[in-house]
Amino acid sequence: MKLFLYRIYQWCIATPLVIIFTIIYALLSCIGSIVSPNRWAHYMGVAWGWTWCTLMLVRVKVVRSPKVSKNSSYVFVANHQSAYDIFSIYGFLGYQYKWMMRKALTNIPFIGWACRTAGHIMVDNKSAAGIKATIADAKKKLQGGVSVVIFPEGRRTDTGKMGPFKNGAFKLAVEFGLPLVPVTIDGAYKVMPRNTFNVTPGTIKLTVHDPIEPGEDGHNVSHVSELCRKTIQSCLPAENCD
Repeated sequence: MKLFLYRIYQWCIATPLVIIFTIIYALLSCIGSIVSPNRWAHYMGVAWGWTWCTLMLVRVKVVRSPKVSKNSSYVFVANHQSAYDIFSIYGFLGYQYKWMMRKALTNIPFIGWACRTAGHIMVDNKSAAGIKATIADAKKKLQGGVSVVIFPEGRRTDTGKMGPFKNGAFKLAVEFGLPLVPVTIDGAYKVMPRNTFNVTPGTIKLTVHDPIEPGEDGHNVSHVSELCRKTIQSCLPAENCD
């Protein structure tokens, strides 16, 4: 009975409201980013993620390492359980950052436009020149406390278990010379698995781990990939580990 009542609430009340707020925040982000693209986009993203989770009755708990400074830039590396990874990171991560996203996503009305004006990093991997331009653009933006968030699995899990990591995120960390920060997302798969749009109210826990600093010769890609994977898995229940 409770779930039936929640479905009525989700689709008849919460969903129309989040759509309206999404349009409002996107428009405000587009306007405000003309003056202050980093700070304004950050606040609008926080408001959007918080609104989405709150209206859907999804709680987010965050445990942060005191070693991660808001004044430094990092490559945040997170597992990818659900679309609610994005909402919870937007609303509750607590650091200024840019997403790395496919360039085609900028064509999405409102959201894509807001992402473009907010200065998120648009990945053009169709040519060597496009990749070079993407890296050059990212290097300009990732400084002064502005970080980047990447899902090294590349896509949401189908089963709840963490998938294999691709090396792209870690090659970028080498290229940028930035510390890596593993982030464990736990509970988002139960809130909304990949194969449904129905939400189950629950709690998502974000664990922001200690940063992994580059050595004298930078990061070793295979080593930091495995280290990040083990660190993220350390805060996941057994059923979400491979």
